Amino acid sequence: MKRFIIILGTAMGIALSMSVSPAAIAQENGNRDENGKIVRGPYLTNRFCDNWFMGVGGGINILWSEGFRPEIGPSLDAYFGKWFTPAVGMRVGYQGLSSKYWTDTPSVLGNELDTEMNKYFQKLGYMYIHGDFLWNASDAIGGYKEKRFWNLIPYAHAGYFRTYGLEGVDFQRNEIAAGIGLLHNLRLCRWADLVIDMRALAVNGRACGKESSVAVLPTVTMGFAMDIGCPTFRRYSTQRERDREEDVHTIAYLESAAMSYEVANNSLMEENRHLKNANAKMKKEMNSNKKQHCTKKEPVVNLQGMEPVAVYFEIGKAELSGKEMKHLEYVAENIVENVEACKPVYLTVLGTADGNTGSHKRNMALSESRAKYVYDILTEKYGIAPERLFIKAEVTEKVELPEFSRAVFISF
Repeated sequence: MKRFIIILGTAMGIALSMSVSPAAIAQENGNRDENGKIVRGPYLTNRFCDNWFMGVGGGINILWSEGFRPEIGPSLDAYFGKWFTPAVGMRVGYQGLSSKYWTDTPSVLGNELDTEMNKYFQKLGYMYIHGDFLWNASDAIGGYKEKRFWNLIPYAHAGYFRTYGLEGVDFQRNEIAAGIGLLHNLRLCRWADLVIDMRALAVNGRACGKESSVAVLPTVTMGFAMDIGCPTFRRYSTQRERDREEDVHTIAYLESAAMSYEVANNSLMEENRHLKNANAKMKKEMNSNKKQHCTKKEPVVNLQGMEPVAVYFEIGKAELSGKEMKHLEYVAENIVENVEACKPVYLTVLGTADGNTGSHKRNMALSESRAKYVYDILTEKYGIAPERLFIKAEVTEKVELPEFSRAVFISF
């Protein structure tokens, strides 16, 4: 048994050395950066449905233990697993069929002496339900490459091992087994691999009817594995470069759109300037037409016969409420403008305040503020010539209804 373990270990060492040999490294072409260094992760976390695989294979096994002369038996593999990263994966599987060997002593597995061999031929069936921890040495050492032809994958396994007699023999044993293995995945296409699986497990000798010993079951199978879901990994840096490229395209699009909007805005501003000029020209022509309709200049008049118009303020305020502002607008639009075209009317703006509250000085300042407030509206908003307006202010004393004293009176 020791000799077999040495042979198996040597074979695995040779295979591992071949995986990092120049011939194997030549497979890394296209998996290096601009400095010739192998590119490794980090990688984006794959989705749950990606990088699953399933496979089946057939081959041979040899049951090895002290006092046994092994014979080759058939073996069958079936498994299902997933790669979590390019280098780390797990799978669960079934291995089984039958095994045979020669011993010096009879047992329920065989009690007929072969006179030529001078040994008893033993035969049993077995099945091994196992879980495997996979390590892809090619991806871990050489960096991930989707189109690599050969991936070398050492793994450790453990599980439930059951043996039983064949052809009506009353024998069965249940044991726990464990061991190591080596997968050779040869890429056929994006979705399929040719798989060579070299595995060895160790189990208590009771599994084959021998007490106080350890049995070793080396197995070599060949089969096919099929990938399920997306069978690749995306490197994080590659994804970020892709995102940056998309960002560049987005920024370029936004800059182009902003430039288009700026051109359109400049065009609108130019059109607005032309419209303002046309409007000013039309106003000038209208004023000229008004003057032409006034064929006869009438003397300057002061419409003293008209009653003064008043707008009222709240106590202590120098600004009109919305209601009184509407009143002032009516006066400006419907009285002043109607007589201004041909008759230069002079207006007196008299601001007042209630003298029953506060000091005389404060009330006078409030009266002046109210008069100035109305004056500004008439000149700035309605375009009445300032020289046609006279501002006055006063404080009324001892009136029965002081709210009528908080006003601005416009007289003609």
